[in-house]
Amino acid sequence: MTMATATDVQNNFGKYLNMVQTGRDVIIMKNGKEVARLMSYDKSVSFLTDSLVGVLKGDYNEKEARSERMRKL
Repeated sequence: MTMATATDVQNNFGKYLNMVQTGRDVIIMKNGKEVARLMSYDKSVSFLTDSLVGVLKGDYNEKEARSERMRKL
């Protein structure tokens, strides 16, 4: 996972887009705080699908799901 300031992403968007295309996530920081994440379309669809399946099964635990997602990165 790569971290970058909002200004750096704005000035070098192509560079960060290439990173996302190769499977890396980019966390965008503004004033020292995480404000956004760039991730590939396929990865985002997978994340949403996995979360929805857990909700429908009734066994969705947001803290556990977040922890598991962070381990996968």
